[in-house]
Parts: sequence; structure tokens; C-alpha cells
Amino acid sequence: MARRSKKQLVGAHVSPEHPLAEADALDAECVQIFLSDPQGWKKPDDRADAEELRASPVPLYVHAPYLINICSPRNNVRYGSRKILQQTCDAAAAVGAAAVIVHPGHAEDGVEAGFGRWGRTLEMLTSEVPLYIENTAGGDNAVARRFDALARLWDVVTKQHLDIEIGFCFDTCHAHAAGEELGDAVERVLAIVGRIDLLHANDSRDPPGTGADRHANLGKGTMGSDVLAAMIKAAGPPVVCETPGTDKDMRADLAFVREALGQ
Repeated sequence: MARRSKKQLVGAHVSPEHPLAEADALDAECVQIFLSDPQGWKKPDDRADAEELRASPVPLYVHAPYLINICSPRNNVRYGSRKILQQTCDAAAAVGAAAVIVHPGHAEDGVEAGFGRWGRTLEMLTSEVPLYIENTAGGDNAVARRFDALARLWDVVTKQHLDIEIGFCFDTCHAHAAGEELGDAVERVLAIVGRIDLLHANDSRDPPGTGADRHANLGKGTMGSDVLAAMIKAAGPPVVCETPGTDKDMRADLAFVREALGQ
């Protein structure tokens, strides 16, 4: 696959079996995969292609399982979440991943307790790869759904003295689902986190503010093509599409992103 000289990479979330082949087929410059069942607690398996993935020039992002909830007051959920997050970070290092992306979760007993549990988790976690915290679409007492809560979480995260590199992944659909005003959403997020390290470019199936995390193909959902294009252009980092459908649909979404970036 011919590599583009542009600095801003555009890629896709793909199936984990043959991510480099899928990247080539889609003409994607970076890819994102799961290393284990996104809805399960099972430790990621060792990969036979680990050496190939480490040697590849195509950046590989790893999304942690969805069920991780570091903020939970329930010990079994919180301890299990810390365990699978650590295992995911270890497995991501083994394949030379660019970063691990994780949803920060929600605390049934209040966001303040959730912030504290994130601080404790980061004290315990070790990782050779960066950990990117992602804004979330819904959930009562979610610590990174609304931007005011994200600001408080980020204050906790940045005050930790960590050996781990912490970054931020911004999901366009999640901001829409959370009910945030999208016209200046990128600017407001940047004012909180300083830098967006990865952009998840997704349209939304549902109206704003519903909390529904249901992605749609770019320009085919309820967010509006102009708004999406402006957010993509303003964010600045590598872009990964997590949109549904066929390879043809994904190629159309990658083309949408590249047009927004002027590439």
C-alpha cells in the first residue's frame, strides 16, 4: 500500500483477525482493533502475528473492552475492570500498539467517588503504551459524558504522578449523544485536555442528547455533514472511523474524512 506523506492519518476500526490486510484493502493509514471480546472479561490471547504487527509502519490502536468500569462502587466490577485493563495494556505492548483507548465509566454512587477511583486505578496501572481516555455517550453519573464532568476527571488525572502517558480520544457521536453543542465542541474539549490524541469520527443514528451510542456512516446520520466535517478538521489528530456496514461504506467514510481534511 502506498503511504501518504500527509501527517494526519486516516483509518478504521477493523476485525482483529487480519488487521494489516484490512488496512491495505481499505487504504487505511492506521487501524483500531479489539484484542479480546469487547463484552467479556477474558484475558487477550497471545497473537501469532505479534512480530508482524510490531514491525508494521501502520499504527495500531487497541480499544479496551466496553464492560470496563473503573468507577464502579462494586468491588467485583472495579477489580475486574482494573485487571482486564492491565491485561489489555500488556497485550497492546506485545503488538507494538500506538495506544489503548478506554471508556472511563460511571459511578452509581456519584461522580466524585468515580473520580477518586480513577485516581487509585492510575496509581496501580502500569503500561508501556499510552492510555487514551475517551468521552462517553451516556450513563448516569458518567465521569466523561458531559464536558463539565470531563474537566473534573482531567484535573484528577493530570495531578497524578504517573509513569504512564495519558491522552484523550474524542468521539464525535458520543458528544452528540451526550447533548453537547457541537459547533464549538472541539474547541471546548481542547480547552480542557490540551490536545486530542485520537479522533473517533462517527455520525449518530439517534437525535442529540439521547445517550444512545449508535454510530452511523458519516453524513448519513443525524449530526449533519457540515458539523462533522468541521469537527474533523478542527480536531487535528489521527482519525479512526468506527462506522457500520460494508467495506464500501467504510471507504466512503474514509473519503469523507479526507475531504474534510483537504487530503
